[in-house]
Amino acid sequence: MDIKQKAAQLIKKYHTDNPFKLAALLNINIIYGNLGGKYGNYMKYRRSRYIFIDDCRTPESMLSFICAHELGHALCTPDANTRWLNAYTIKMDDKVERKANHFAVELLLNDAFLQSNI
Repeated sequence: MDIKQKAAQLIKKYHTDNPFKLAALLNINIIYGNLGGKYGNYMKYRRSRYIFIDDCRTPESMLSFICAHELGHALCTPDANTRWLNAYTIKMDDKVERKANHFAVELLLNDAFLQSNI
């Protein structure tokens, strides 16, 4: 399944494109705190999924995108360990980050949203 289709199916199934609501409906915990420079992070630990958002440094206008991006990690690349990729490879995580960004854009700028703002 491609990323656009995945985002469209989520929107259709849950009747929302709000990443915070989708995370709650998908039982993904959102935790706010000081991440020391990163805007957000996704982690899967023992069957539980977490999105961490830095509420100290993240501009309010970016919160939805950051949440949607991390939701993209949870749904499109759930088993990718980007910290390990960053430490032991060169630019191997670019594909993972591109997928998360692509998902965020498809979720937030979906067809219905674009048509309603023409």
